[in-house]
Amino acid sequence: MEFLAPAKINLSLAIKARREDGFHEIETLMCPISVFDRLEITARDEGGLEFVCDDPSIPSDDGNLVVRAAKLFCGEIGIEPHMRIALSKQIPHGAGLGGGSSDAATVLLALNGIFETLLSRETLSAMAADLGSDIPFFIYQSAAICRGRGEQVTPVSFSQRLPLLLIKPPFGVPTPWAYKQWRDSSEIPGVPYEPQILEWGTLSNDLERPVFEKYLFLAELKRWLLKQPEVSGALMSGSGSTMIAVLNETAGGMPLGEKIALEFGTDLWVYLCETVATELPPRGK
Repeated sequence: MEFLAPAKINLSLAIKARREDGFHEIETLMCPISVFDRLEITARDEGGLEFVCDDPSIPSDDGNLVVRAAKLFCGEIGIEPHMRIALSKQIPHGAGLGGGSSDAATVLLALNGIFETLLSRETLSAMAADLGSDIPFFIYQSAAICRGRGEQVTPVSFSQRLPLLLIKPPFGVPTPWAYKQWRDSSEIPGVPYEPQILEWGTLSNDLERPVFEKYLFLAELKRWLLKQPEVSGALMSGSGSTMIAVLNETAGGMPLGEKIALEFGTDLWVYLCETVATELPPRGK
């Protein structure tokens, strides 16, 4: 059986404080977008868990969230895994788009359906929180406000289908590093950090300050995007390194992509997509 694992973007991200456990207290609005990894799960007669991926840079052992999620689920319901999981990657890693977290959450949701265990989203979310802070968000398959270290998920309706152009340079940003640098970082003069008030809501990201200090390319890319007539807003997603351009209309995406290539080179990952409109899922479903 094949399952789609969507990416996400952070439309807003506020850091409240550093916690005693080393994480940071945050409040963020996250929304799924139309960029997907694909997972194919099939039974294995010989038993055990086999994991393969079309990206050779992805680990295939217990360092991979997909493997850990499958083993956690099987352990929780008391069965031995007899399955093969094949992952096809489209979401770049180190991008602030939650690809690995979405893959893990999709495995939990998929196995819950395959084995007909009827575990609630709340139960699956609690399992997911043991694996990573962003994973519970993907369990709810909805836009959501996430608090705590990200594991406290409140689904919200998000009816907009915002046309987006995603731009990722050929480097990632380590999330723990970005949070560690936040408190002592400074703004770069001339770079816009203030919240952007749009018709549907606000774009803002507190992690732009530390990330832009080290990765000046991202600061310059944001500044350039905000000058383009096709763009109504621009923001870094999560801890980066992906920049989001919110477009005035979908047709503006590809010409903008061509302009980006002329201005910044062709070694960028550029992808035209949109936010996925969501309604509140029924409680317990």
